[in-house]
Amino acid sequence: MKFHLHRLVFLPLLAAAIHAQSVESAVRSSGRAFLGDPAFVLNPLFPGRGGRDIVTARNGHVLAFHDKQVRESADGGVTWGPAREVGRDAGGKLVVNETNGEILYVHADKGYLWKSRDDGRTWKRAAITISPNRFNHGSPDTVPLGVGAFQPGVTLQFGKHRGRLLVPGRIFGPTNSNDVEWRPYHYNAAMFSDDGGATWQVSAPFPVLGSGEAALAELSDGRILYSSREHMSKNNRFFGWSHDGGQLWVEPFESDVLPDGARGTSYGCMGGLIRLPIDGADVLLYSNLDTVAGRMPDKVGGSTSNGREKITVWASFDSGKTWFSRFLSGKDSGRAGRLGG
Repeated sequence: MKFHLHRLVFLPLLAAAIHAQSVESAVRSSGRAFLGDPAFVLNPLFPGRGGRDIVTARNGHVLAFHDKQVRESADGGVTWGPAREVGRDAGGKLVVNETNGEILYVHADKGYLWKSRDDGRTWKRAAITISPNRFNHGSPDTVPLGVGAFQPGVTLQFGKHRGRLLVPGRIFGPTNSNDVEWRPYHYNAAMFSDDGGATWQVSAPFPVLGSGEAALAELSDGRILYSSREHMSKNNRFFGWSHDGGQLWVEPFESDVLPDGARGTSYGCMGGLIRLPIDGADVLLYSNLDTVAGRMPDKVGGSTSNGREKITVWASFDSGKTWFSRFLSGKDSGRAGRLGG
């Protein structure tokens, strides 16, 4: 796992993109922590192994997870403590309960989680109940909800579902297989909990087949933006909306500017999406590759590793309507465009 620590070249993007005085004032007041000179640090945390999730605990410490192991940083990722074990069978997807500070490591396909109430220092295992959606998909005893290679879940902060835990995931088709011939039947979904993680409900499908590896961001009006990889056609990133706290996903569309991994291939890549915690503004950040060096795999929907380069961050200062990008190297990409939807 490689941890990328940077300030997301936020200040140059801000200067290039902000025109509304209200947004600028909000960012410069409650968003001051995100302003500063661009920086990039590469730090291997679990050498030779792929990573999982990175979350920030209530005490401000950063926690990086790989399977059942976790490492902790008390200085924003500059230095890290040794790896320690969460639990004998820990794994799955992380979500920090912003209401009470608990950290949940949810194994959705197994029906249990590991929970920490002390910012990740100690953990306890607990059984959970997951109810499938109306297609009878998502519970451990039907077709499980896979949560690997997804961004961590979120705690909803706005509207009537405030406090709900929401975690993205994928249904791996009727046979629960990731073989290429079954990938057209995959679909993204989510699961949510209103009781702190004891019981979960699997949502309706994200309405694009062949999707996977997603991220969620809640806007200040309570809408939830779903960002989805799609690996069956040459395209940009797919998005959709929920207006009911993550139960139903509607209005799917393909972005006309944000890439879904290397352009020119049918195999998308995991992309990041977050809303910065800035009062009075919906500032969104999206990250992914921005290269034309990809190639088509032997089979549509097949895997390819070509063109995994030029990691780029896009910023939106208007709730995702328009996006501006900048390479992490500090060079402007010179592109802006509308998200759509």
